[in-house]
Parts: sequence; structure tokens; C-alpha cells
Amino acid sequence: MTPQTDPQAGAAVKAADRAHVFHSWSAQELIDPLAVAGAEGSYFWDYDGKRYLDLTSGLVYTNVGYQHPKVVAAIQEQAAHLTTFAPAFAVEARSEAARLIAERTPGDLDKIFFTNGGADAVEHAVRMARLHTGRAKVLSAYRSYHGGTQQAVNLTGDPRRWASDSASAGVVHFWAPFLYRSRFYAETEEQECARALEHLETTIAFEGPGTVAAIVLETVPGTAGIMLPPPGYLAGVREICDKYGIVFVLDEVMAGFGRTGEWFAADLYDVTPDLMTFAKGVNSGYVPLGGVAVSGAIAETFGKRPYPGGLTYSGHPLACAAAVATINVMAEEGIVENAKNLGASVVGPGLKELAERHRSVGEVRGVGMFWAVELVKNRETREPLVPYNAAGEANAPMVAFGAAAKTAGVWPFVNMNRTHFVPPLNVSESEVKEGLAALDAALSVADEYTE
Repeated sequence: MTPQTDPQAGAAVKAADRAHVFHSWSAQELIDPLAVAGAEGSYFWDYDGKRYLDLTSGLVYTNVGYQHPKVVAAIQEQAAHLTTFAPAFAVEARSEAARLIAERTPGDLDKIFFTNGGADAVEHAVRMARLHTGRAKVLSAYRSYHGGTQQAVNLTGDPRRWASDSASAGVVHFWAPFLYRSRFYAETEEQECARALEHLETTIAFEGPGTVAAIVLETVPGTAGIMLPPPGYLAGVREICDKYGIVFVLDEVMAGFGRTGEWFAADLYDVTPDLMTFAKGVNSGYVPLGGVAVSGAIAETFGKRPYPGGLTYSGHPLACAAAVATINVMAEEGIVENAKNLGASVVGPGLKELAERHRSVGEVRGVGMFWAVELVKNRETREPLVPYNAAGEANAPMVAFGAAAKTAGVWPFVNMNRTHFVPPLNVSESEVKEGLAALDAALSVADEYTE
């Protein structure tokens, strides 16, 4: 596709948006959404013909890029054959999507409960855990995000929870490991791991082990900062869950389906949860779809006891057809391997080279096509470039950084004091280098705000 210039059409799209669309996570009068005219592969463009390399993959979901012809064709073919059908029936697209997902999940996570997205997948995973154990409490980490629905947002460990936190959802938060900003005064990954596990087990002891239904963790936290858990941590959580009869839930909504260079991030750590949530990359967001992969033991709980939950559009045929096509495309085109190889050989080294050149970079961390660059005011003190949850004038340095990145031709993922490098998984080496060059220019702007 070639970007076409049509400012008048863009103005009409923007006018209708501003008149009628109520945007998420936004003060409605303070936003200025870009009117998007089209997208293909790793790029999208506006009605003025300006093209952007998308370093966000939408909201980290277009794992096979925009408008992949095989996925688009699968949706069209499914629409011509059977556009929709109720979830109580066996439908080919639904059955095949479940089979392909179960084929790739770790351990015995062989039953797939389909949802419309990641938040409701987390909601249902928690419901399953509570019913399976007969317990009420759920533990989740600070520095996490699990979705915007009521239970999921209460599990969330960042400021998006605050406005909706009912303080009665049965959620207890704890600190997960993050050596760069350790809450445990650790100096090594080994110390951070051991102290984080001790903290978690102590939290369980004081809450009462017999009251805890589940521990919910993002395998690799996404929007909170792409903080890879230290070796042994997830295995240690697995042992703690087994010790106290707690259901271990891994949230792979963002990290799953190749983002980390493996089909699931759990594969990096050789750990199998009892329940695993997914969405986003399962079909690159072409049609909304999420789900819960369910272990044999929990599936057995509902073998002769009805599971009290469901959704009108669970396993929607169009969404499932897109998932089948996406998974097959990823396998046929080596997309997971591309993410792994380019992440190790180009993205990681390239970001670390930028860190050496720019005093605003405190740390680079990541794996596969899942990277974060932590921006700081002072490398020695590690003071963030902007305060936690900054807004308005306090957030000016990150606004300036984002504007510079867009001027350089990339659309950056900016959250608090970080920028994330999360393009589509089938991004090319030349596109990665284009993105790194644009970040280089934008980081020069961030440098101006350092001490």
C-alpha cells in the first residue's frame, strides 16, 4: 500500500472522532488522536501521507504486522462460510484454534476457554481458581497490569487501578523481583530472587495460606517495564503454590505467542502454571480474542460440575479463523524464530549501544522483540527522568522524547519514564535499524533533561 494524501478526509475523520468517540484512559478534552489512513506490515500512515514505523505493535498485539494477506484472507473466507455461531456448538474454526493453541502451551494446559480479550481471560482464570480451591484471596504483584475490567483492574499493580480499586476484591499485592529498582536491597540476581521468594511466602503466611486461591503473575511484565524474572524465581513460585495448594496463574496476554522469542514466555523458564491467560498476539488483534489455557486438574473440577461463566462471543468464528491463520503463518514463516534471532543479534546490541551514547538511559532490558529502555535523570542515583505516574508539566521530558521520535518517523511506546521497543515480530533487520536510528535522535532530546 502507498500512503495517499487526503487532508480533507483526515479532517472529517478527526471531527467525527472528537464529536462522538469516548477514548479509554484519557481526559477527553486534552487528547488529540492521530487520524490513521492505513497500515501495512510494520508501518502505518496518516492522511497527510506521513508514515510511521510502529514500535508499539498497536498495543503490543500486531505480532504478524498489519494487513497480513493470509490472515485477512482467512477472515474473509470464514465470513463467507459462517460469520458467527453460538459458543455451545462445535465449530471448525473454534476447534482448530483450540487445538493449535493447546499444541503449543506448556505441560497439560490442553483445554482452552475462549474469551473476548485479555482482561476477561484474567477474570475467568481467577473465577476458576476460586471455585477450584474454595478460597477467596488472590495475590498479584505491584508493577503489573492485568486488564481494565473490575477484577482484572483490582489485580493490576500500577496507577490504572487506583480510580477503580474497591478495596474489597480479595486482592493482596506483593513485590516481585526487579533488581534495577530492588525493594529488597539486593545486589545480585541471586539475592533478589531469594529475597523476593521469601517476601512472597511471608505474605502468604500472614494472609493465611488456607485463604489464598491463586497467585497471578505476568510471566514477563509488559507495560510495567518488561522486567525479566531472575533465574529460579518462577520455579520458586511454582514450588510455593504446590506447597500451599494455591493455583498458579501466568498472564501471557502480552508476552505470549512469540513476543519473547518463544511461543510462550513460560518456555524461557521451563515452568508450567495451572492456568495461563492469552490474547493479543494469538491472532495479532485482527478480531478480538482471548482465552484461558486450563490444566487437567482444574478442567476435572468442572467435569461434572458446571462452570458458571461464559460469553456470548466466546470463540467467535471470525476471531478463531484469524487465530488459526496467524498461528500457521507464524510457524510457516519462522516469525517466532525471527523475533528471537533479531532480538539477540540486532535489537539488544543496538539498544545497549544507544545506552552507551546517551546519559538519559539508565538500563536496557528485554528478550526477543520485547525490550524496555529506562530513562533516568541521573544514572548514579537512578532517579527516573519523570516522577512516578507524572502528568502535566512534570511529564514534559517524556512528552518531548515522544514528539522527537514521531518527528524521526517512528511511533514510540512511552509509559512513565520508559520507552519500549516492541515492533511486530516479523519486522526486518533494516526496519529495526531504522527504529534504532530514530530512537537515537529522540534520546538526544531526553539527554537535555538529565543532570
